[in-house]
Amino acid sequence: MPKLLRICFIIAFFFAFTNSHINIAPVLGADESDVVTHGFLACGKTTYIVGESGTKTWSYPHSTRDGYVLDSGEIVLTLSKSKKHPGGAVVAIATDGTETVLWKGSQAEVNSAHPTDSGTLVITEAGNNPRLVEIDRDGNVLVEFSLQCQKPNFHMQTRMARKLSDGTYLVPHLLDFAVHQYDAEGNVLNKIDTTVPGDTERKIHSWPFTAIRHHDGHTLVCCTNGNRVVDFDESGEIAWQLTNEDLPGPWLQDPCGSQLLPNGNIVITSYAGGRADVNAPKLIEVNQEKEVVWTYSDGQKVGIHHFQILTTNGQNLAGPILK
Repeated sequence: MPKLLRICFIIAFFFAFTNSHINIAPVLGADESDVVTHGFLACGKTTYIVGESGTKTWSYPHSTRDGYVLDSGEIVLTLSKSKKHPGGAVVAIATDGTETVLWKGSQAEVNSAHPTDSGTLVITEAGNNPRLVEIDRDGNVLVEFSLQCQKPNFHMQTRMARKLSDGTYLVPHLLDFAVHQYDAEGNVLNKIDTTVPGDTERKIHSWPFTAIRHHDGHTLVCCTNGNRVVDFDESGEIAWQLTNEDLPGPWLQDPCGSQLLPNGNIVITSYAGGRADVNAPKLIEVNQEKEVVWTYSDGQKVGIHHFQILTTNGQNLAGPILK
């Protein structure tokens, strides 16, 4: 059993919960060697880890917005606002189950927390002063700047902010229909327009939620209400796009999170994928030819806000986590 899954079983005592309605659907190729299986962390209405067999091995009793399982086995979670955490929070769960609060939200919401290679955390807060902060593990603020986005609608200010290898920050702004790249002083270095080309009336249907910077300056963006996943090239032009016309059914329903796998395949979470059909996939994996490789359904109307693929066919995922 891979080390990561052993850790998940060790901390599985947290909460027992039902496995009904779970459907892992690998897509078969010419022979059984082509079968794809994944283990993953799910963040959203409920928070849990699923092994490759479809069995839930760990859960956490709080709604979450973002999450990472680190190489050490520690789990970093961005908590939704609640009575206990009215401004949201970021917590770390150690392998022995010990929980540490790393950040208490001071405004309306904490929307993401990205653990960087240097051990810091990049966090976004929504509210009257939408901002990005980078902190060390003791909570000391190393970088702080205001986000240049609309202010009236707190919930629609931003989502999955990530620090890039060059020290800049990639931040999607939903109601601004744009992904901004900031320097450490908060200057906007460039902007990707996520509106549908030539369709000004449907701008509201292209809210950017997750933005992933990858090969040669490309940026893969999940556009929630637009039900589209778009790969923009370095100049901001569309290089690749996935819509429901490319899939067996209307499976993209509020595509919030995505992850680019080492083999170039893309996994997408369809937050509201079960509203019309509870058997519709919550997670969809496609290759560059837009062929469906793997799906996961949970029988719920809504649920997975973001996720992290942890293992594939029994092996821990290699390389940087691009999600």
